[in-house]
Amino acid sequence: MNTLKTRLAQAQPLLAPGVYDALTALVAEQAGFEALYLSGASIAYTRLGRSDVGLTTFTEVQDTLARITERVAVPVIVDADTGFGNALNVQRTVRGLERAGAAMIQLEDQGFPKRCGHLDGKTVIPVGEMCGKLRAALDARHSAGTLILARTDALAVEGLDAALERADAYLACGVDALFIEALRTPNQMDAACSRFAARVPLLANMVEGGKTPVQDSGELGRRGFRIVIFPGGTARAVAHTLQDYYASLHRDQTTAPWQGRMLDFDGLNRLIGTPELLETGRRYENPH
Repeated sequence: MNTLKTRLAQAQPLLAPGVYDALTALVAEQAGFEALYLSGASIAYTRLGRSDVGLTTFTEVQDTLARITERVAVPVIVDADTGFGNALNVQRTVRGLERAGAAMIQLEDQGFPKRCGHLDGKTVIPVGEMCGKLRAALDARHSAGTLILARTDALAVEGLDAALERADAYLACGVDALFIEALRTPNQMDAACSRFAARVPLLANMVEGGKTPVQDSGELGRRGFRIVIFPGGTARAVAHTLQDYYASLHRDQTTAPWQGRMLDFDGLNRLIGTPELLETGRRYENPH
């Protein structure tokens, strides 16, 4: 957990890809990423086959996180939505996600039912209520190394100036990082960075087809962002691949056309570490 705090003190932005289960986390870690982002939207997409409209629960996020942190060593930033209720719910959420291995816990100021930050029709709770929830989160964590990331969705509801004022109020609560969701133009991104980048790590959220212009991590870093996430890109890439794969299997009645585009049995077992796991098991076998 302290590793993430130290990493965020560096000038180079931290690129954290979206993951939604232990397999995606493992593949991302093997690709060389320094941190991962457990996307609440992607949990809804993959576990429920549903939209990101407040249907997922604390226990589903906690269970998913625990399975990921048991499998990988890199820090995981966790999308905890609204904290799943009021300040008391937030405290339960923070304690549970910290126990499950979260390095950073993201909390947002949306009303319920919340929805994806790039969908229309969002609402936000009063500033004072959100500050209370953030103070509750900070009090609930066992270790100061478990970072709290405050997100505001106010831009779409109240405008940029109000969103920046909210972010300032949340920073005054003592949070470790800020996330101003769905900035719509480069000028808005620069306004957020001008106000906060020298004071606190600022997160940029890249959503393919969303409201924020998609840029690469280097460009975002030059603007002043220190955390860059592509939270739903993994689920969208996998969904696209599955559409092609299932269409091919249904059409051709065999996976033969796909054999050059997929891992075989041994290849998948190598990826997930089956030989090493079996060797560990053999060390515990009864010699008699």
